[in-house]
Amino acid sequence: MNILVTGGAGFIGSNVVDRALERGHLVKIIDNLSTGFESNLNPQCEFINADICDYQTIEKHFKGIDVVFHLAALPRVEPSIHDPLPYNKVNIEGTLSVLDACKNNGVKKIIFSSSSSIYGDCGNNPVDEEYRKNPLSPYALQKLVCEEYFKLYYMLFGVNSICLRYFNVYGNRQPQNGSYVPVVGIFFKQLGDDKPLTVTGDGEQIRDFVNVLDVAEANLLGAESNLAGYNYFNIGSGKNYKILDIAKKISYNIEYIEERTEPKSTLANIQRAKKLLGWTPEIDLMEWINENKK
Repeated sequence: MNILVTGGAGFIGSNVVDRALERGHLVKIIDNLSTGFESNLNPQCEFINADICDYQTIEKHFKGIDVVFHLAALPRVEPSIHDPLPYNKVNIEGTLSVLDACKNNGVKKIIFSSSSSIYGDCGNNPVDEEYRKNPLSPYALQKLVCEEYFKLYYMLFGVNSICLRYFNVYGNRQPQNGSYVPVVGIFFKQLGDDKPLTVTGDGEQIRDFVNVLDVAEANLLGAESNLAGYNYFNIGSGKNYKILDIAKKISYNIEYIEERTEPKSTLANIQRAKKLLGWTPEIDLMEWINENKK
């Protein structure tokens, strides 16, 4: 297939690109390198340095594309609370720009990187895709609005889409620098710098973590599936761990810091993805930590 990946220089996007190339697909990347890195770019791809909000610049690159993986976004919950305006522009207006380019160029399917944050606090039980939506941040709300746009574009224009609601993603090329990078990346950076691991609050928060290689596989299975219409799936591991237990698995040099606005617990019911995509996560967080903390 001819594939276009927005955000293909980012953490998850670059892993999706690599997996697509392994499968023999032809890939081009659109990324403005605002959160991605040139070092993540696969040299086998055509690279377009452009902003997804610039419709006039990006639209022509959608011609002849079979599937678009839309991963370009301003990521993470906490900074969206402190500075919501740029997040809204990129995450909603940018997504609409990509979606309209798909419609106007006859793209067969778009795979969207959504987020489990649309559920808010999930309680202690696994949540399926029909669980109530209660976003607790601008970022989460923006992902939910985007899903509604995908649903609407199928109803109005017949654009097929698959929204993948990622739980906590970690692994190859995970961000390690900055104030709000994901917790596993923070811990490994602090370990490498011989600093204490910073745990927010009491560390009793419970999270479902999924490896980026499993996430990339879910994306490719979605692209290669025969699913039509508007579809949505939880992409997690179906297991969850306390943040404090993860920290102790890496190091006992721990420092507790002020808690922040975040769900207390997340846990994915992934039966739908198993049944309709044929996807099963293969990498266990604690085993991965053992292999990578050396």
